[in-house]
Amino acid sequence: MWNRRQLLKSSAVGFGYLALASMLNDEANAATTDPLAPKQPHFAPRAKRVIFLFMKGGPSAVDTFDYKPRLQADDGKPCPFDKPRVQFAPTGNLLKSPWKFAKHGDSGLWCSELFPNVARHIDDLCILSSCHGTNAAHGGALLKLHTGSDNFTRPSMGAWVAYGLGTENRSLPAFVTICPTLAHGGMKNWGSAFLPAEFEGTPIGNASVPADQAKVKYIANTRTTREQQRLELDLLSEINRDHLTQTGPHAAMEARINSFELAFRMQSQMPEVEDLAQESAATQKLYGLDDPVTTNFGRQCLMARRFAERGVRFIQVTHSDAFVQWDQHGDLFKGHTKNSKEVDLPIAGLLTDLKSRGLLDDTLVLWGGEFGRTPVSQGGRDGRDHNPEGFTMWMAGGGVKRGFKYGATDDFGYYAVENKLHIHDVHATMLHLLGLDHLRLTFRNAGRDFRLTDIHGDVATGILA
Repeated sequence: MWNRRQLLKSSAVGFGYLALASMLNDEANAATTDPLAPKQPHFAPRAKRVIFLFMKGGPSAVDTFDYKPRLQADDGKPCPFDKPRVQFAPTGNLLKSPWKFAKHGDSGLWCSELFPNVARHIDDLCILSSCHGTNAAHGGALLKLHTGSDNFTRPSMGAWVAYGLGTENRSLPAFVTICPTLAHGGMKNWGSAFLPAEFEGTPIGNASVPADQAKVKYIANTRTTREQQRLELDLLSEINRDHLTQTGPHAAMEARINSFELAFRMQSQMPEVEDLAQESAATQKLYGLDDPVTTNFGRQCLMARRFAERGVRFIQVTHSDAFVQWDQHGDLFKGHTKNSKEVDLPIAGLLTDLKSRGLLDDTLVLWGGEFGRTPVSQGGRDGRDHNPEGFTMWMAGGGVKRGFKYGATDDFGYYAVENKLHIHDVHATMLHLLGLDHLRLTFRNAGRDFRLTDIHGDVATGILA
């Protein structure tokens, strides 16, 4: 027989085990009832979240981050090699960049005068100079960039990230897209397709709406108290659950129930996130909110930081007008000058702010468009056509090398030729930085396993810090 002291001593570990088992059981129940509950990555992540700065229309690499001395020297001459078999439109001879390039930072990486503020952060950038895709049209290229497929409806990369990792904040969506474009695929670019609907992106406004008007609709209910809303929602949930017991599992109904619950929780945090007046005057100036040229994109970038620090997994910020923004088939000088002035200071402000708050280390910032532009002319001597054959994107933070250039295009900037990075490779690398193996992140649909990278994709290990 054990006395009381012996019993407590010998069973102390057991009490701890029971407590742990209870905690693990609660966590398991949350994971089964809430699809957005946090999930363990496949391996140790370098980044916890992504901010994607999408430049819709296709910024020109040879005018921004990919300096080509040969292009400058051979301006006006015929292209010395065959142009792509499939082109979007007829093009002419070589066209030099009208902007000056210079080396910046300790890394000595090249940047054009279009981005003087981003250039000050060049030592934080990992410039991917050898990106390439498979579609020369905006619609297909946008879908390829966002979903990995240019001709089928597939889940967007933000939806895959939410599916793989869940959310760190149950009172906000796991994936938000700020002022997204409604053209060239529209909501398919932030949709969940055959993934459960909970992983779809939540749009905040759209590209046709000024950023200061980009709000989640109906987020505030002034007619009923929170307690009354809770009672109403509980009754609705009970009715829907009763319906499910009669009909059996139904993904759409489950998603609707979960969407009601998320919308209820969002009322407690979303208005505060959207209220940029809480930010200091210095911070607002950092993002360019005091200048009509930069205020629109600056508001989006500042909101992205506010979402990031509150645990949202994937935040997309889109620079676009109602249709296409960086698509200068003509008026290249005027168009790219205007576009870069609108985004340069806000992007630099975002990088500065993330870094000062200790967020850049575990936030992956991705910048780029759906393709680049040709080094040959179009529309006279002041335009460039679409070019998916070789273009530039860049990453910052989130476990990538800093002040580093990866890959290269040919001497004129037409084709990716060294350490080529297909969009599938960009996706695989992004997922790897988040601790997700793109080969294992799958979802079974219509009799086969799908993934963001389909049957392709390699991680660019050369850019990992």
